[in-house]
Amino acid sequence: MSGLVPTPADTLRPSWTPPARGALFVVSGASGTGKTTLLRAALDQLPGLEFSVSVTTRAMRPGEAHGRDYWFISPEEYAGRVARGELLEHAGVYDRAYGTPRAPVEAALAEGRSIVLDIDVQGARQVRARMPEAVSVFILPPSVASMEARLRARGDADEVIRRRMAQCTEQLAGAREYDYLVLNDDLAAAHVQFQAVIVAELLRRERRMAWVDRL
Repeated sequence: MSGLVPTPADTLRPSWTPPARGALFVVSGASGTGKTTLLRAALDQLPGLEFSVSVTTRAMRPGEAHGRDYWFISPEEYAGRVARGELLEHAGVYDRAYGTPRAPVEAALAEGRSIVLDIDVQGARQVRARMPEAVSVFILPPSVASMEARLRARGDADEVIRRRMAQCTEQLAGAREYDYLVLNDDLAAAHVQFQAVIVAELLRRERRMAWVDRL
């Protein structure tokens, strides 16, 4: 147990059982908000929570593995999946394309496993249109200036920073569409708040009627 007050992760151990149906979490936030840090901790600490592996048409980079980092597919296969409606969301970034396969997500949810998607506002809109039950969480920075400072602190090039900051306004405007907002002005508090959202959703009545039936 972490300190005198249990954290959301502490509440899931050691007797946690998966829900009747898992939850689909859509997490968004502009670069520099600490979103990746919050996601990694939640995936490491909360049982039954998994990250969705996307498909992409870009080439595999050194150290990457097919099926672990991405599913690397041809542009022709990608186009076919889009045409057949097999992707929950998809987007082109420069000369590359990315998307979230629908079948593995639905299979995981049916087995009581929960899935996290790390996607932008546009992708989140596509997911909600196809799976309205998705739970959306937006990670907010304490200020726009703090976002730029974080990007510079991690050594991003000036051109990358300019591009990221240009995308910031659009992403922040989309925050109004999300179910939950987590303000990352204190990392320890943000971890607790983000994980509390996940735990609360996994304890919803419709996911836990088996407990009542057993009693």
